[in-house]
Parts: sequence; C-alpha cells; structure tokens
Amino acid sequence: MIIDTQSVRAAAGVPKITTGLDANKKVSGRKRGLAVDVLGLIIGVVVLAASAHDNAAGTALLDQAAEKCGMRLEKALVDQGFKDHVVIHGALLDIDVEVVRRNPADQGKGFVPQPKRWIVEQVNGTLMLHRRLAREYDHRPDASASRVYWASIANMTRRLTTPSPAWRDTLGLAA
Repeated sequence: MIIDTQSVRAAAGVPKITTGLDANKKVSGRKRGLAVDVLGLIIGVVVLAASAHDNAAGTALLDQAAEKCGMRLEKALVDQGFKDHVVIHGALLDIDVEVVRRNPADQGKGFVPQPKRWIVEQVNGTLMLHRRLAREYDHRPDASASRVYWASIANMTRRLTTPSPAWRDTLGLAA
C-alpha cells in the first residue's frame, strides 16, 4: 500500500470550518489523503482541512486499510512528510510503514518520481482530470471523499472498456 496527501484549493462556497491553510504549499482549502495498492486501486480516502498534519491523514488511512484489507496488508510506503507517529500507529496495527527517502543525487532536479511511490502520484494525477476534483466544491468532507471514489470508478471503467493497443500497433507493424 502507498499513502500520500494532496492539498486542493477550496471554492468560495465551502465553509471555513472544514478548510484550512497548508503552510508548506501555501494552499487554502482541504487536504486529500489517498491509500492505493500497487495496481493503483484506491483502498482508502480521507479528506481533512489543509492545515491538518499528514500524520492525521496517515493514521486515518492506516485504520481504513486495516479494516478493509485485514491480515493481507503487510507494508505501507509513505513520503517524508509523514513522521514517526504514523510508523508507530502502523506497528500497532501490524503494518510495516516505510518512509521512502529521496536520493541525495537527485537534489535540485525538481520532481523525481520515487520507486513504487509514483503509483499514488499517478492516481492523484488521473483524479485531477475530473473537473469536480480539481477544486473542492463540496460542503462536507465525506461528500468530497465519495467524489474521489466516483472518479476512481470512472477511471476503472474506462480502463476496462477501452482496448489497449497491442505492441505491434505502437511500432506501426500492424497490417
């Protein structure tokens, strides 16, 4: 399982009680936490105020994943924004939480995808293609979380119904 958070700006009609300011990214709105498996399928979603720390999202996602996956879940990968609190909470749930560190050789190169962690970044990117998720419009955070599930169902349906090109088609060898 891979866990990540994303800060999203809130629309004007969203109540201020459910929003906050993410000081690192300078985004006022909400923070969406995703837990996905190695195929990119969503295991859990949590929506918090952007001012909430990643640890709050991480512990909630670990609880959701432990409830849904049970004994099958062994390892979770998180980025450096998650601190020891998530690792300790994962140990209580018998989940090995590994903080993926950036390679020191990649410093100053901008965004460099980390091995295995790029999957959750890809899921975040495909979810942002849905207009309703590009900005927070919903008044309640649980309604916003259900929108994420709707968008993931639409993505999964598109994958199942659209034929993928064969390797011969990509080379221009098909007759």
